[in-house]
Amino acid sequence: MINEELIKNIEKKYEALDENPETYLKGLLQAKPINYWDYVEVDTLLSLQKPRTDYKDESIFIMYHQVTELVLKMMVHEIKQLVLEPFEDAKWIDKINRLIRYTSMLITSFEVMRSGMSYDDYNIFRSTLTPASGFQSAQFRFIEIYCTRLENLVNVKGKERLGKEPSTEDYFNQIYWRDAGLNHKTGKSSLTLRQFEEKYLDDFIALANKMKGNTLEDQMIKLENRSEALNDKFREFDHLYNVQWPMVHLKTAQHYLDKKGENKAATGGSDWKKYLHPKFQQRKFFPTLWTSSEITQWGQ
Repeated sequence: MINEELIKNIEKKYEALDENPETYLKGLLQAKPINYWDYVEVDTLLSLQKPRTDYKDESIFIMYHQVTELVLKMMVHEIKQLVLEPFEDAKWIDKINRLIRYTSMLITSFEVMRSGMSYDDYNIFRSTLTPASGFQSAQFRFIEIYCTRLENLVNVKGKERLGKEPSTEDYFNQIYWRDAGLNHKTGKSSLTLRQFEEKYLDDFIALANKMKGNTLEDQMIKLENRSEALNDKFREFDHLYNVQWPMVHLKTAQHYLDKKGENKAATGGSDWKKYLHPKFQQRKFFPTLWTSSEITQWGQ
């Protein structure tokens, strides 16, 4: 039996939109039932792997990075809510816990990279990927910009090069990740960095300007009577994302690029041993939550 109250609520919904409820009900009568494979776009999703070689583990490599990008998208989804919508303390803890779980997934998933591919095959097919690099993940950079002020994304050497009252563009000229592809002595950028900035830099700058005073760090500072439990959650997320994850990445790179003392170059040409280490990156989302001693020993 049809629920009359439900019908009335449907009518109210579409009348509030100045729409005819009967038209929508007629559409529902003709609509096909949804199924899992169409809702999740399974066929499309499973068709997105396009290896450049015949080495079987290249497909694993591609799928791993696609899964990583989906997890990063989930994180962006959560962070955007935190910076745009007011939440109570308990809701903040729930949201930060989600970010902690997603970051933990990223950390543990590196086992797929480290132990789930043939060492020899990887070191052959990776040569076809140059100059592409995981360095070029824009979502990774978007998360940084959403999470913290630009000054927290500039390491000590970069800050020494900054002038007084730096602009957004000045910060991006000295941002830590540019050191992976820029020779500061010659001013020459790698192709990996040039391609990346040509595609995304304007978007990064626009988002950074939009987020001034509204980053996750800013919103945290604005929270009145912030509980120590919430502070602990912020610290946990910060350490997982900016210390533990880069360290796992570094160890995985060492497994494939330096296992036999060969000191292979990264596909993007970066000095990966230096660039990937949190001691070099010095990236912190919530520096006010850490003591000066903890900041000095960051990543050690």
